[in-house]
Amino acid sequence: MIDDYRPGDVLMLECPFTGTTVTEVSRHVFVRWPWLEVDPQAENMRWDGQRALPTPEAHEWEIFRTEPAESVLRPGDTCLVGVPATVVHVQGVYHFDPPLVTGMLPRPACYLGLLPQGDAYDPELEDQTYALDPAGGEPIRIELLFRPYAFLEPGDEVADRNGRVRRFDTAWDWHPFDGEQSGTPAWPLALLSRDGEPTSEEAAAVARATAIGSHAEEFDRWTALALARPAARAGVQDE
Repeated sequence: MIDDYRPGDVLMLECPFTGTTVTEVSRHVFVRWPWLEVDPQAENMRWDGQRALPTPEAHEWEIFRTEPAESVLRPGDTCLVGVPATVVHVQGVYHFDPPLVTGMLPRPACYLGLLPQGDAYDPELEDQTYALDPAGGEPIRIELLFRPYAFLEPGDEVADRNGRVRRFDTAWDWHPFDGEQSGTPAWPLALLSRDGEPTSEEAAAVARATAIGSHAEEFDRWTALALARPAARAGVQDE
């Protein structure tokens, strides 16, 4: 599991399938959740130890699945629950201090807003992303498949080959200082600021990483894995 996450990260998720029992079936299959615990200190919030997983009829995306499939399960059945190998991309990262009270333990200090392969973020849709606690009680293995612009840190200021200066927030979220929103950064890039003046090693690392390649190649690598286009931001244009 990696220690930090960014919008734009493409991840592989997997969780070993574990035995449990079906308690109720409707448009969802309710199973006894084998990993989390009831939070005895949660006021006005009492978790019953169950988790609802959607059947195909519910038309909801869920990373946890059952074996056998949800559509054939009945109350009282035993089954397995886990996460098959699933590729997702991170739309947002949300931190909580203090951790959220959800009625379950552990209390999440961070949620990742995830989208499945093939889905692009649509700000007009509610509840489009899936909230995952990357440090939660479920033994999910998280593998970073690709991080565009991994050699930059959020807040870095860089100058591109044409002398245009931009602040990097995420791979598809750039803020040009000249006010002109068109265009994408032309490599190579020169690191101008990283929490102040960058070290010579930091500047050299960015120069090496962008000596070959281009923004378009980063974009193409991302779309090949995510099977989607990122939300339209300052650094991404349809061409």
